[in-house]
Amino acid sequence: MTEQNHSEQDHYGLIARFAGPEALVAATLSAREAGYRRLEAHAPFPVPGLAEALTFREKGIPLIALSLGVTAAAAAFFLQWYTAVIDYPFVVGGKPLNSWPAFLPVTFQVGIFSTVMAATITMLAKDRLPHYYHPIFNCDDFARASADGFFLSVRGGDPAEVEDFLRAQGAEYVRELTL
Repeated sequence: MTEQNHSEQDHYGLIARFAGPEALVAATLSAREAGYRRLEAHAPFPVPGLAEALTFREKGIPLIALSLGVTAAAAAFFLQWYTAVIDYPFVVGGKPLNSWPAFLPVTFQVGIFSTVMAATITMLAKDRLPHYYHPIFNCDDFARASADGFFLSVRGGDPAEVEDFLRAQGAEYVRELTL
């Protein structure tokens, strides 16, 4: 394997630091317009317009959580009904066997718990978390992302071309990310 092939194989992308949130949003919009699709933006606080610039879209978490919560609640209700009416019918205090109001607290609790667990697990899975290693952690200055750093990383592409593009957008500096 030649040195050139080894370098290309280890190349993950480039990271650029910008002066502020407005510059980051402008660079992200320009990168989208230029055809770059594998973008990640990092900022110390929520930046208005950044999610739209990244074309962030909902990942279906509410629908998955709702459907699993309703299914689990229905299963809990059915299990209580089956146990009280079919499997072990036992009349207590003259109540009918299918006394559905008695089943509601457990049904509600199982539904809420299942919805919360489904939302949490789905969010972690769709966000590919936990993510123990990312090539961006190799950038020395990236630790500033949680304090005062505004970074845009572009994955893949020709490094020279992407670097020229990012510098033209006003990047303070551009670094290569390697695996």
